[in-house]
Amino acid sequence: MAVPWKRAFLILLASQAASLVKCFEEDDVPEEWILLHVVQGQIGAGNYSYLRLNHEGKIILKMQSLRGDADLYVSDSTPHPSFDEYELQSVTCGQDIVFIPAHFQRPVGIGIYGHPSHHESEFEMKVYYDRTIEQYPFDEIALYSDGTDSSQKHAYAPEDVSQEEESVLWTVLISILKLVLEILF
Repeated sequence: MAVPWKRAFLILLASQAASLVKCFEEDDVPEEWILLHVVQGQIGAGNYSYLRLNHEGKIILKMQSLRGDADLYVSDSTPHPSFDEYELQSVTCGQDIVFIPAHFQRPVGIGIYGHPSHHESEFEMKVYYDRTIEQYPFDEIALYSDGTDSSQKHAYAPEDVSQEEESVLWTVLISILKLVLEILF
């Protein structure tokens, strides 16, 4: 009688473990996330590698340590965040995820730290743009000061895709102009 219960319990545990693994699969991301960049690199023990993020809006950094242990530090106040100076961090031994809010001042500094427990760490970081609409908890029942129903007003939405493309175009043009100016002067 106890054997069927043990078997049922083991099947339940196996299904729970399989669903947990499925939740953390690398390519399992919400439909609202748009992949912007994939960055791969290596970092030596105790060293930092720095990146700069210029994209506006809610950004998700999803970094996987392929070998060793790379940690993630993010700041909107310094271009070189570290374990001493940062606003956001993720320092797990596997996948590191940081959600950068839209209100962070751009450019955002990203520091990738090679943990000293490994001689060298190899990582892959995917940068996603979260295009979900910001919902406020009392938005449906609230009235504005002019007496109109809030449901008649537009909810806050991130920039349109065309505005995002325009922003990327301006970023590229400004970068080219800076490069030309550096060469000339």
